[in-house]
Amino acid sequence: MARSSSVVKASLPKQRRQLRPRRSPKQFQHATVLSLPGAEDIFVAAAEHLQQDAAAAAASGPGYATSDETLVVHAGEKLRKNGMADTDSIATPIVSGTTHWFKNSDDLIAFKEGRRHSFEYGRYGNPTVTVLEEKISALERAEATLVTSSGMNAIVATLLALVPPGGHVVTTTDCYSEARAFIRERLSKMGIRSTFVDLNDIETMKAVLDQGDVTLFYTDSPTNPHLKCIDIKLVAEMCHRKGTLVCIDNTLASPINQKPLTLGADIVVHSATKYIAGHHDVIAGCISGSQALINTIRAWHQDLGGAISPDAAYMIIRGLKTMALRVETQNRTSLRMARLLENHPKIEHVYYPGLKSSPWNHIAESQMTGFSGIVSFEVASNLHGVMRFIDALQIPFIATSLGGCESLVQQPAVMSFWGQSDEEKAKNGIKDNLVRFSFGIEKFEDLRDDILQALEKI
Repeated sequence: MARSSSVVKASLPKQRRQLRPRRSPKQFQHATVLSLPGAEDIFVAAAEHLQQDAAAAAASGPGYATSDETLVVHAGEKLRKNGMADTDSIATPIVSGTTHWFKNSDDLIAFKEGRRHSFEYGRYGNPTVTVLEEKISALERAEATLVTSSGMNAIVATLLALVPPGGHVVTTTDCYSEARAFIRERLSKMGIRSTFVDLNDIETMKAVLDQGDVTLFYTDSPTNPHLKCIDIKLVAEMCHRKGTLVCIDNTLASPINQKPLTLGADIVVHSATKYIAGHHDVIAGCISGSQALINTIRAWHQDLGGAISPDAAYMIIRGLKTMALRVETQNRTSLRMARLLENHPKIEHVYYPGLKSSPWNHIAESQMTGFSGIVSFEVASNLHGVMRFIDALQIPFIATSLGGCESLVQQPAVMSFWGQSDEEKAKNGIKDNLVRFSFGIEKFEDLRDDILQALEKI
């Protein structure tokens, strides 16, 4: 799977399409997930949403802004459906109250029957959080979004809500390690089967789907740390023919670079801690999709108690307003750095889907408008030589996480796999000389000079 351009102009992000929210697919009215309690009502509601699509498109009007750069600033606030109460404040107020009151019993009944939009209790929803949810929905072209207390909480809530006992999850061996462990070790205790396939082994995946009992397919694209990409459109078509839901973890791409729902996915999850918040100062997750599916996940999430605080939601709202600018800078820096490193005599291999040499380049170019701010590479040295390289760097912090304004660097063999056997590292494609670099928004020339001087230390 593979290839990108040595001419900078050819690798600039494509013009973003102006897309409508993804609606619930008709074929899921009879999908495996119908074994969920109340699922029949969910998919009846989804069918009604489909019938209302033309009316919704007309309601948005030709003047409704749909560029990411504008949506990150105004969606959920100036452009809102039913979020924050009217206010003359440009900044979204932080509503810290946990409990909301009603004028009288008729007012309460109107709320319970859905005739009046309001809030009841902080675990069920909050005005500040709703603004954030609407903003992310607009970016993902989704009907609805649920913001959670962490990315892992988003993954767990999605799996528990959409895969019933007796269900079957298919995922890839390259998915997020903690999600992989949860699927393998926790879901199995709930009577849920799991199958792991190689990300590029389409034939094996097709054979698993042909058995006709797969409830949900889940994976990351791009993956961490090797930045492999899955053909989301192809996989979604394969899964949907068998009534299987598709969930994509879009964390490493961000909504600026990739929109899985427009490619056919049913659910997209993020660790909002990363590019969405963008400042290494708040932990959160989010789940976007059709209103029907998000309603199902929200009900489970309320039981799990993974609510985010309004203060954290406000910080993410503020961070989101610069996300397009941040991510586009990180894209440019990463692509230039990947090309430079690919030709450096002390670098053995570079992992970056924006490179023509990447086996994932043709997929990335077909579904991404930018290739992310992460570059992984193997240094021509051993474990301790790479430690000297990392210790010689002056700009980045040695730290986990990614996607923030500050550059971060790590040696996965030390940061994530220290103490594990060579066999375990090899199974995950982790070599002692592998480096993962998350580029921030610092000046390219400063980062370049820092990396080049550090390479001279080995």
